[in-house]
Amino acid sequence: MDYTSKFISLEQALSMVKSNDYIVTGLGAAEAGAFMGALHTIAPRVRNVTLTDCLPLHPAEFRGARYRDSFRVDSWFYSGVERQARKEGGSVSFIPNHLRQAGVRWLAHRIPNLYVGAATMPDKHGYVSLSCSNIYEKRMLEAADLVILEVNPNMPFTLGDLQVPVSDVDYMVRVDYPVPELISPPLGARDRAIGKFIADMVPDASCIQLGIGSIPNAVAEALKTKNDLGLHTEMLTTGMMELARLGVLTGKYKQAERGKLVAAFAVGTRELYDFIDLNPGVAIMDGNWVNDPYVISRNDNQVSINTALEVDLTGQCASESLGSRQFSGTGGQAETAMGAQRSRGGKSIIALYSTAMVKGPDGVRREVSKIVPQLMAGAAVSLSRNDVDRVVTEYGVAALKGRTLRQRARALIEIAHPDFRDGLKAEYEKRFHCKY
Repeated sequence: MDYTSKFISLEQALSMVKSNDYIVTGLGAAEAGAFMGALHTIAPRVRNVTLTDCLPLHPAEFRGARYRDSFRVDSWFYSGVERQARKEGGSVSFIPNHLRQAGVRWLAHRIPNLYVGAATMPDKHGYVSLSCSNIYEKRMLEAADLVILEVNPNMPFTLGDLQVPVSDVDYMVRVDYPVPELISPPLGARDRAIGKFIADMVPDASCIQLGIGSIPNAVAEALKTKNDLGLHTEMLTTGMMELARLGVLTGKYKQAERGKLVAAFAVGTRELYDFIDLNPGVAIMDGNWVNDPYVISRNDNQVSINTALEVDLTGQCASESLGSRQFSGTGGQAETAMGAQRSRGGKSIIALYSTAMVKGPDGVRREVSKIVPQLMAGAAVSLSRNDVDRVVTEYGVAALKGRTLRQRARALIEIAHPDFRDGLKAEYEKRFHCKY
């Protein structure tokens, strides 16, 4: 198949961007890294270009304050890249969303002028794989006025429902940069304590979902002694790959997609990308389907494990913002939590450290409790108290489902850091007009 006419240079691709355009790029490792890295070079000739992204991993100059007149960024999920740009005065704004519906809702009122994302080189049959993400990428590609893909020999050719015929692509740019990696920091004692508490709640033959961060990585490590677990998850990580290689993730008892590692995107190490390349046991599927609570619930004993930044004494979880300051995103937390609780024998777990170090107005860093009487002013509630099942810190497990406000508060105080329990007990007595 001759598709040489579709290859263009990066400069030609950039020349197609016009003032007032809406551009969408891929999530995480599926982002068009070369295009993003050079986008600032066209700033003198464009104004009011909107770029919509999700968990970007490529630092890019165009997000900076000096380019505010030319570019603004709307994001479904902040990464450190966007937190830094926002801090420095860049025009960055968050789109509230449940991640499975992000692309669907966006397309209901806006069609992208341009979709630009990462993909594999075309195979012998004339197909590319969108590789590391299908949260919304294929839907955007199908809807966009113009499609440009950066085809990269380093991208893994993943299977599932994210293969695209080259005939559906307008232009391709040859690139050869490494796939962005997400390297996990070493696990600490708190991570391992939380990981063990959670692993004890995951029986053999369960089906799991893990979120992003060091706590989910610790859970993956703690699950290495389990047998015949299944996987139906939003994000496929290096820790999950290790469980699969050890024979822990077999999926043999899943009721749906038996034997398959099902995910909507993958971010991790080069070793992970090599593992998912042409692996028939891995299915990267449409995120709107993967995170559908009904779809999730089809597997018995589904266990959803996510993290939070703060939990108040009623069980409300703030997982994406520190007060009114956006930190990350809702992601699929609510979807996976509700799906797991609909599953026969399923459970939903929110995990967090009992404390965090924060910088006060005086610039001094202090330790604060993450179990709090009330969430910070302006905090977004990512998971309502109505949908919370279990909360875990390094001090234990608080089972909240079906409990009264008083019972919830007592259970949460018991897993708070000991240094802060007296203060929380005083708040309890003030709120409920009774002795603790």
